[in-house]
Amino acid sequence: MIDTIYGWLSADFITFITENTFVVLAIIAGTYVVTKIVAFGVVKIIRSTIHTSEHLSPLAEKKREDTLISILQKTSKIILWILGVLTILSELGVNIGPLIAGAGIVGIAVGFGGQYLVRDLVTGIFILLENQYRVGDVVRINNDVSGKVEDISLRLTVLRDLDGVVHHVPHGEVNIVSNLSKGYSKVNIDFGIAYEDDIDTTIALINRIGEELAEDEKYKDIIIVPPTCLGVEDLGDSSVILKIVGDTEPAEQWGVAREMRRRLKLACDNEGISMPFPQMTVNYKNDTTKSSK
Repeated sequence: MIDTIYGWLSADFITFITENTFVVLAIIAGTYVVTKIVAFGVVKIIRSTIHTSEHLSPLAEKKREDTLISILQKTSKIILWILGVLTILSELGVNIGPLIAGAGIVGIAVGFGGQYLVRDLVTGIFILLENQYRVGDVVRINNDVSGKVEDISLRLTVLRDLDGVVHHVPHGEVNIVSNLSKGYSKVNIDFGIAYEDDIDTTIALINRIGEELAEDEKYKDIIIVPPTCLGVEDLGDSSVILKIVGDTEPAEQWGVAREMRRRLKLACDNEGISMPFPQMTVNYKNDTTKSSK
């Protein structure tokens, strides 16, 4: 009796596997092919429909397109594989009606208890539509966390700061976004000289170094407007502060500023222009009055 039941179960199981294996494999293969086709279509559609803005460079526009492509591909892939799994379950005889109904109940529960998740998703959509930042941009969020954008999903943004620390910021927590590399970036240097140095001579020197830097083979393609001295920014305790500004390609301002400071230091050493540092003058009064005996 046991042998008969075992044989029947084995035969039935083998028949079941034989009849459904091809269907399951076909669905898996079909889902895989469809995801590849959709991913390819997303690239074509985004590249052809997103027109270059006159306010953005071609590189910045490409970063924007790449960000949209990445998010749409990830979202479509998740949806397609969910549909593929449901189709496989249906072919195997599983009643997927309760699963879909359960998903609806879960959706209602999310509506009541997942407000933060919904807020993250909605805010993420607006961040993408308004093109606030893209993958590759350098941003500061809420005047607190800053870094290079490594990834954006509908729910959160991934930043990596200069220390290599990765920050995951939910979109619902984003209140203020400062994009440090959108369109173009700006060199902003406060340069101090001693009070006894000639201001006009130093300004001429700064402007000459800025022009030379902009003509350098290494920097000419990333400098839009050469660093130039605007004039006296402040009269400090121990130095006269000169303001130097210039425009660069996005996220290139820091490297240009570092090289500008290096060249300024060497030029000031050659021209005899001193680099002041905070100092204090102490007057000592020597009391020579002696008491009479």
